[in-house]
Amino acid sequence: MVEYKIEKKDAPEWGKIDVLMETYEPGRPEGEKQGQWEQKLLNREEKLKYIKDSLRYWYAKEGFGSEKRKTPA
Repeated sequence: MVEYKIEKKDAPEWGKIDVLMETYEPGRPEGEKQGQWEQKLLNREEKLKYIKDSLRYWYAKEGFGSEKRKTPA
């Protein structure tokens, strides 16, 4: 179980509040290509689907709920 650091700070009009401090684990990721999306996708079809989905997210006209733009890009 992770132990979170919490500090008490003053907030205007709120008094003392609890502030959650950093939650990351110390250290560096191991491996030369750690965190790169190509490494997680096994074949060409999965890579193409990932790229198409991400392009659809940014350039689609229908939008996604609260992320829908009021003015087109």
